[in-house]
Amino acid sequence: MESVGDIACQALRYSGPLDCFRKSVNHDGISGLYRGVSGPVVGAIFETSSLFFFESLGRKSVYWLGWLPKEYEDKDAALPLPILWYSGAFSGAFTSFVLTPIELIKCNMQVSSIAASSTQNRRIPFQAPTVQSTVRGVYRLGGLRGFWRGQTGTFIREVGGGAAWFGFKETTTRLFYRWHERGLHSQEERNALRTRPLPLWEQAVAGASAGLSYNFLFFPADTVKSRIQTSASMGGVRKTFLGEARFVWYQSGLRGFYRGCGITLVKAAPASAFIFVVYDGLRRQFHMTLMEGKFPMLCRV
Repeated sequence: MESVGDIACQALRYSGPLDCFRKSVNHDGISGLYRGVSGPVVGAIFETSSLFFFESLGRKSVYWLGWLPKEYEDKDAALPLPILWYSGAFSGAFTSFVLTPIELIKCNMQVSSIAASSTQNRRIPFQAPTVQSTVRGVYRLGGLRGFWRGQTGTFIREVGGGAAWFGFKETTTRLFYRWHERGLHSQEERNALRTRPLPLWEQAVAGASAGLSYNFLFFPADTVKSRIQTSASMGGVRKTFLGEARFVWYQSGLRGFYRGCGITLVKAAPASAFIFVVYDGLRRQFHMTLMEGKFPMLCRV
C-alpha cells in the first residue's frame, strides 16, 4: 500500500492530476512519470510489512496487558472489533517511525527535481537528485533528527489510518458473514460458515473499504506533513504541525487539505483489496500447513 504522501507531496506543486501529467512529460518525457519509482516501492515494502508485523504484536499485547484472558488466545477465537481497531492503531504508531524518514527522502527528491529542472539553464544537462545526495542534504540541514521532520503528521495519519485500515476491513468482513448467516438456523452451521473464506469479490470489497477509509479520513494530516517535509528542501524555516495546518486552512479552507485526494482514492481501493486478498490467502494456507504438522517447529500463524 503506497502512502498518501506521494500524492500530497506532488499536490504542492501541481493543480491537479492532469497538470501533473502534462508538466512531468514536458520536463522529462515519458520516463519522468517513473522518476523516483524505487522510493515508492521501498516505501510500500516497509509500510506494508511493518503494518502487519506490528498489528500482530498489537493483538498479542491485549493478553500481555490482561485485557483478554489467555484462554481466549488458546481457543483461537475471533477477537472483538474494538480490539482489532486498537491493534491497528498500535501498528500505526510504531510504523510511523519507520515511514517518516522514507517519505521525507522521497518527497524531497520529487520537489527538488521539479524545482531544479524548472530554473536550471537549459544548455546544462539536468541531473535528477539521487537518494544519496538527498540523504546528505537532510543530514546537513537537520542532523539525525532531521530525518523525522514531519513525524507528528505521520504519527496522526498512521495511528488513525492504521485503526481504520484494519478496523474497516474486519468490520466489513464480519458484515458479509452476517449476511450469509441469514438462512442458517443453528450455531454449528454459523461456526462452520466462519471457518470458510468469503468469496473472492467480497474479500476484495473488504480490503478496498480499508484503503478508502485510511486514505480519505486522514489525508489532511498527510497534506500538512508533506508541506512541513518539503519546506526544508525549498529553503523554508522549520514549521510546526499546528502552524502549518492553520496556514492551509486560511489559504484554501477545507479543500486545501484534500488536494490530490481523488487520485489517491482511485489508487488505494484496488491496492488495499489486492494486499488483503493475498495476505489472508497466505495466512490461511500457512495456518492449514501448520495444523497438518508439516512444519512443527514454526509458531502458529
